[in-house]
Amino acid sequence: MQTLKIIKIGGNIIDNDAALHAFLKDFASLQGPKVLVHGGGKLATKLAQQMNVEVKMTEGRRITDQDTLDIITMVYAGKINKDVVVKLQANGCNAIGFSGADGNSIVSVKRPVKTIDYGFVGDVVHVNTETLNVLLNANVTPVFCAITHDENGQLLNTNADTIASELAIGFSKTFEVELYYCFEKNGVLQDVNDDNSVISQINTKNYQDLIEKKIISDGMLPKLNNCFHAIQKNVKKVCIGKPEMLFDTNANFTTITL
Repeated sequence: MQTLKIIKIGGNIIDNDAALHAFLKDFASLQGPKVLVHGGGKLATKLAQQMNVEVKMTEGRRITDQDTLDIITMVYAGKINKDVVVKLQANGCNAIGFSGADGNSIVSVKRPVKTIDYGFVGDVVHVNTETLNVLLNANVTPVFCAITHDENGQLLNTNADTIASELAIGFSKTFEVELYYCFEKNGVLQDVNDDNSVISQINTKNYQDLIEKKIISDGMLPKLNNCFHAIQKNVKKVCIGKPEMLFDTNANFTTITL
């Protein structure tokens, strides 16, 4: 079975023109089928402020009302996604931009209101890989933004880490999937102030211990939950670290295992 690499990048790359240029040049050189998933960075917040649309956050998560959804659709599926695609074309990588609505590729439901109403935020329920498999077999690279749909005409803001994880699971039926989360650290750290204190491997046993000791907390928890969700659903390999882990055999990073 052929190997497919699914790579997620966040704001540390998206918001830095030099870092994005360097990453996409390296990404384009990766051999074999690949999928890129990108977050939104700071541009949506900046545009909202310019348009006098209030940015509402709770527990570090964006509340997505209709005005906010309009802005993130313009930024995520428009400006950022097309900037990434055109830079990949310039580096000889034939790419095509996707939201979850395109090709009916990622279906979500609007998150139910419990204690907090997140607005137009989607929780993924299904991934369709048929169209994507055709593109990959034609040597075309899908580039996904963090927007899905509900099959009833509604776009939904969806966590990019979750999109990467769910795509990896969906493709695991037709590929041996490797999932890479690229961010600003060398990996999951034993000491957040020491970038060299990388925990090289996290499994289901030491994960709970790391949580209890508060070594893993806050924003790293949902990222790692996505990692374990993927590895438990037949994704072959899941790694977290700086983008160098994809290109440098000596790079430090964290591997998630059962």
